[in-house]
Amino acid sequence: MELEERDWRLLEHLQIDARLTNQDLADRLGMSPSACWRRVRQLEEAGIIAGYRATVDARRAGMEFHAILHVQLTRHTREIVDRFIAEVLRHDEVLDCFATTGTADYHLRILCRDLDAFNAFMERTLFRLDGIANIQTNLVLRHVKRAAIIRG
Repeated sequence: MELEERDWRLLEHLQIDARLTNQDLADRLGMSPSACWRRVRQLEEAGIIAGYRATVDARRAGMEFHAILHVQLTRHTREIVDRFIAEVLRHDEVLDCFATTGTADYHLRILCRDLDAFNAFMERTLFRLDGIANIQTNLVLRHVKRAAIIRG
């Protein structure tokens, strides 16, 4: 699906406030409500709009420990990679996992209640996995920018 200027504007508005009514969204875009609804549905069906979520303030929800882990594997055998990915997918503490180029093979964004919860997570998961050569942990001091608004 080729995105047009109005699609990018529509996506921008929904990323800022996905709770906009169809009428409000149509008004902001200068479209009729029925045309706006059809376009949103097309973007959903094409998988461009992948879902709708609430943005939760982690600290206010009692989640104080936020870190980025840089994980380097010993080898890239299918067994080691599959076991690592399966372990990452099983744990809610892992918010994001990126396979990357460079020194680290994976970068994980971790969110836990506190340092004790983080240590417990590490001890029952990553420290027990064969195939991990190195884990570097960087603490997140503050969140500078939230999710970016895509633009073509």
